[in-house]
Amino acid sequence: MRHFTGLYLLAATVPTLWLGGNFLAFSSDRSDQRPWVVYDGKTGPGLGKHVVLISGDEEYRSEETLPMLGKILAKHHGFRCTVLFAIDPATGEIAPNVRDNIPGLEALKDADLMIIFTRFRNLPDDQMKYIVDYLEQGKPVIGIRTATHAFDIPHDRVYARFSWNSKEPGWEGGFGRVVLGETWIAHHGAHNKESTRGVIAPGVESHPIVRGCQDIWGPTDVYRVRLPLPGDSRALVLGQVLVGMNPTDPPVTGPKNDPMMPIAWVKSYEITPGKKGRVFTTTMGAAVDFKSEGLRRLVVNAAYWCVGLEDRIPEKANVEFVGPYEPNYFGYNGYKKGLRPADFEWKE
Repeated sequence: MRHFTGLYLLAATVPTLWLGGNFLAFSSDRSDQRPWVVYDGKTGPGLGKHVVLISGDEEYRSEETLPMLGKILAKHHGFRCTVLFAIDPATGEIAPNVRDNIPGLEALKDADLMIIFTRFRNLPDDQMKYIVDYLEQGKPVIGIRTATHAFDIPHDRVYARFSWNSKEPGWEGGFGRVVLGETWIAHHGAHNKESTRGVIAPGVESHPIVRGCQDIWGPTDVYRVRLPLPGDSRALVLGQVLVGMNPTDPPVTGPKNDPMMPIAWVKSYEITPGKKGRVFTTTMGAAVDFKSEGLRRLVVNAAYWCVGLEDRIPEKANVEFVGPYEPNYFGYNGYKKGLRPADFEWKE
């Protein structure tokens, strides 16, 4: 199917007419045809900045989370946002279980920020190259939840070093460890039994990213990370493991909270010498987690910080939903079937 990708993209983005065994393409960019969605910011500090949000995970509903974040960043803050999806090339539908196709990654060519929320993707070389080219320029990155294990690429492939389980010298742990600060280790809290309360880490209360983020909670569990985090990583939010699935539940006693795992941190990465990029990573982030106003604000503030606009972060950034947001609960195969990118268009 890979050698049909170009034809698929043409058919998905350009209206065509079949005549005498030939396709006639018309110059148009109909939003109901293309396999991604674009939200144009009109006003705000982010005006002129382009954010590319890459979804593609089987479990945590990134295909619902990232359009919601893109609308908030565009509507309230002025960023131009392009949201990409895992697409079934046979149907054109959003299909999180399709691990080898995310059309539109060429949007990274002029992106100012990449927000990635993928899990164990095995993208073809021609798609993966856009991500690698972006990282080699030292541009900023936000990684959400399963982005610590964003890629699962066989060892004999060109970009195998980006795989979550890479053992290549200098690339141990792949994209997750080298760029974001950690790869997949394990669940720390009990999955779907012990929820997470975000606690601002001591000494970073004045950091611009945590401004206005006093109330962070989500039903997903805390991920385990190795301490200390690598390089110049700095923990911003710690994950307090709760005994149950309600924000008012008390914390568990014992080693799960002593010490607490970082669930949000900042760091830098440098793949190309002299080209260093800013990184924000959070291991929270299921679609239902983002019902938390504090978590939404944390990521919006991080977008400002990543592109060098930290002096423009408001005391309480506007993170009101743009249109309805009724996310599906996390779980394998729990995605809503039959959706296309056009279903996430911004309709005012």
